[in-house]
Amino acid sequence: MRTFRLVTLTLMIPFVAIAADSDRSPQRVEPWTPAGVSSDLFESHAAFDPRNGDLYFVRSSKSFSGWRILVSHREGKRWSPPVPPPFAGPGLEADPWFTPDGNRLYYISSRATAGMKSKDLDIWQVDRGPDGHWGIPSRLPAPVNSNEAEWFPRLAPDGWLYFGSNRPGGFGKNDIWRARQGPSGRWTVENAGAGLNTAGDEYEALPSPDGSRLILNADGAFYESMWTGTAWSPRVKLGPDINVNGTEIGAVFSPSGKSLLFARDAGEPKSGEFFVWRRGGTEDWPP
Repeated sequence: MRTFRLVTLTLMIPFVAIAADSDRSPQRVEPWTPAGVSSDLFESHAAFDPRNGDLYFVRSSKSFSGWRILVSHREGKRWSPPVPPPFAGPGLEADPWFTPDGNRLYYISSRATAGMKSKDLDIWQVDRGPDGHWGIPSRLPAPVNSNEAEWFPRLAPDGWLYFGSNRPGGFGKNDIWRARQGPSGRWTVENAGAGLNTAGDEYEALPSPDGSRLILNADGAFYESMWTGTAWSPRVKLGPDINVNGTEIGAVFSPSGKSLLFARDAGEPKSGEFFVWRRGGTEDWPP
């Protein structure tokens, strides 16, 4: 999550050939504006609950401020009026993402910690029990969170948690970092490398479901990088159909990895809307 214009692994598998075939297939971007979710405000950063299909997303003002997480569930062919999730707290909250089993959700929040008001957005997690009830959210410790802002936490299949941050020690402004929790519970953090990061702004990194590629949001555009077995390859800009006006943000893969749902500022009177990019084929997704 960031403000527009103030831009705040697995083993190698034969995905390269699959990607090449997809690039030669028809590609199209279509609006996804389901009744009950789409509004004249800004909707972005979708996350589908693996357990029950509920849609968690961020709704903001038309100017993309005041971020709040909402949840809606399917009612026949409609989505229910969205409401805050049970774990919602005061302040800004955004960028929800589920683990594949649906037992944990990562997000960012400016809520207070231990009685102290947060001065920026940090990464939080909340776990869910077998009964379906959410527990008490907890802020991830240092060095995952820092004295600067963190964005868009996304867990890769190999266990690395990718996120954006403008902490010191990177290649430029905001960089992509990754963190891993060891057997003792301690976290280690490292920069995600020169294949992804530059002297500019990189703030959202989305690993694919199989871990073979990564969609990067940087300086107002989507890029793609491939996992070489040791590092991420130099990023390549996607488009032109997906990168249209520099406001694209908050991507999420379909479970198959063949489609990508993201948000774009569609302009007045609607402002931010969801769009789905079908990279070859006609996958019936989102639901």
